[in-house]
Amino acid sequence: MDTECTNNETPGPARSVRRGGAALAALMLAGLAGLTAAPAVQAAPAHHAPRADRADRGALLKVTPVADLSRAEVARFLKKGEFESGKETVRYGVRAYRLTYRTVDTQGRPTTATGLFVLPRTPEHRALGLVSDSHGTMVHRSYAPSVGEDFGRLSPYLHAAAGKAVAAPDYLGLGKGPGLHPYMDTRSAVTASEDMLRASHTAARREGRTLSGDLFLTGFSQGGQVAMALGKELDRKGLAPFTVRAVAPVSGPHDLSGEEFPALFDGRVNDTSGVFYLSYFLVAQNRLHPIYKDPSEVFRAPYADRVQQLFDGEHTEEEVLPALPRSLKELLTPGFYERIQHPGGGLKEALEANDGACDWKPAAPVRLYASRGDTDVPIQDARSCAAVLAAHGVRAPVVDQGGVPHMGSAVRATPKIARWFAAMR
Repeated sequence: MDTECTNNETPGPARSVRRGGAALAALMLAGLAGLTAAPAVQAAPAHHAPRADRADRGALLKVTPVADLSRAEVARFLKKGEFESGKETVRYGVRAYRLTYRTVDTQGRPTTATGLFVLPRTPEHRALGLVSDSHGTMVHRSYAPSVGEDFGRLSPYLHAAAGKAVAAPDYLGLGKGPGLHPYMDTRSAVTASEDMLRASHTAARREGRTLSGDLFLTGFSQGGQVAMALGKELDRKGLAPFTVRAVAPVSGPHDLSGEEFPALFDGRVNDTSGVFYLSYFLVAQNRLHPIYKDPSEVFRAPYADRVQQLFDGEHTEEEVLPALPRSLKELLTPGFYERIQHPGGGLKEALEANDGACDWKPAAPVRLYASRGDTDVPIQDARSCAAVLAAHGVRAPVVDQGGVPHMGSAVRATPKIARWFAAMR
């Protein structure tokens, strides 16, 4: 494992803080990037390892320092993101690192991924609980937490400032990882997250810190679903030395078949977000499931000729959104517009493969955070998850964040979750 320690320099011009979803409701936080210190020399991404057996998965390849913030700097960063930044929650400064580690791709073949690892500036003798913090929808690889000094770091910094270590995976194909991002592929998001935990355990030891083994799972939007799925996988097989102590997803699309896809057509999901999410989902999932042979089977002209390139990981949301139409009827061919409301074949296969994250019996307490004002991921997704958990005898309250939109649910919920996790010694 290589540790890359370079003299830090202030990054370039600040860019907007983006939410984990479509860009319309993005927070525009001028000057935020200047609060984080980036290395003068960026580490080149590691490429495919020669093997990826059980012993290799999660092996730490490289550690790159990306930020070192005082408590006051963390508070300013969070305040600009409209996150709570009071002394009750922000108790410590933070040090952040990009980890490069071994994992597997969607086919189980060896590859690498990156993620953000954050340590609080607590006394070094203190054992730290670890938060697995899964991010929401991102289209450009540089949005990922280990690279972008924007929204993807708000939640990890908050949890670290509250006293926990944080592992925030970039997922496959984002950050400095190779290839395309398999958007909404739950299985690979879970393996990347699981291996990020292994890499974080090694990184903590290399930095002279000790992890207690207490593990807390959270995530926003796409990451909320990932948090539940990760909990299910760890419940099934365990992951030494970790024990899950609490699970707190925020506005996750937990029920694609029963709630999220129907909401695209009944008005619960706004048109702009619906077009964005569905385009991304179809392009990414078609690489894994046989949804279409040619984009023209699904997308109208001129979108059939551009949509796959838009979601290549190199376009920003500011570039993607203007290139898409305003409604699903303008996006989809008439035949597919009807078909998608009654999924079959590869589309049904894709939905079923990515549902079921709530279908287990957690031993740890679960709180499902959502917002009744959310028109990206309606609150019914959380209620559906709660009903499935209840069928297993688990009471998981749906904590309504009020009439705020999608991004607002994260802004309101994350400080509450940080305090809940911090109170669990």
